[in-house]
Order: sequence, then C-alpha cells, then structure tokens
Amino acid sequence: MKLTTKGEYGVRAMVVLALNYRDGPTPIKEIGRREGISPQYLEQIFLDLRRADLVNSIRGAKGGYTLARHPSEISIGDVVRVLEGPIAPMECVAEGSDSDCCERTEGCLTRGVWEKLRDRMNEVLDDISLEDMISSKNIKS
Repeated sequence: MKLTTKGEYGVRAMVVLALNYRDGPTPIKEIGRREGISPQYLEQIFLDLRRADLVNSIRGAKGGYTLARHPSEISIGDVVRVLEGPIAPMECVAEGSDSDCCERTEGCLTRGVWEKLRDRMNEVLDDISLEDMISSKNIKS
C-alpha cells in the first residue's frame, strides 16, 4: 500500500491541528503555509475529514479548523482510512471487500500473508495517535 498525497498531506495537516489544539481554530492558509500545501487542496482534504467528524470548521475572521476530539483520541489510522479507504496491501483482504473481487479467494495460497500484513499495518497506524506525533514519545520503534 502506498499513500497518495491526500493521505500524506491529511496526516501532516492533522498534526498541525494537534499542535494548535489548545489555541483555537487554525486557518487553512496557515496550515498550507506551514506545510507547503495548497490551501485549495487542503479544503478538499478537510471536507472529507469534516464529514468523518475528525475536524470542526469555524467560520468568520478568527475561523479555521480544530480537531473534533482530543489528539489522543484520533489515530493516524483514523485519518488514513478516511482519506485513502481501507488499509490493505491487496484488494482481496481489504475491509468490506467483495468476496468476488478475486476468483482465487477460496484456494489462495498467499492470502494469509496479505491478511497478516493488513492486520499489522492497521495495528501500527491505529497505535499512533496525533498526541503521540506531537509529544516526546518515540514512535520510531
């Protein structure tokens, strides 16, 4: 699985919101300037994140975006799934995939490997919260 720029930029933008969590709304232009991301592209990303109740938007002169929940309650997996869809190395083992997606599903000798990889990817991404990203916790290991 390879993340698109939508997933990458979405995670980066959410980390900025986590950094500013106690400071109120962060304008999209500020996020874009800080991360080198087009504000128009960020608007598309935040539309999906807002629909998934991961961010709130505040209108007005002092408006912008805030996290909908505390940074400890939002995992990187939550963000990636909203922006990229199910996290899986192969479509046949993706969450909610149709059993007819592959004619080899029943007798596939490699399916177990793909399922194990899917589970580990989800485990790692779900184990890292936005708070972890901004704290001194070592997430490299």
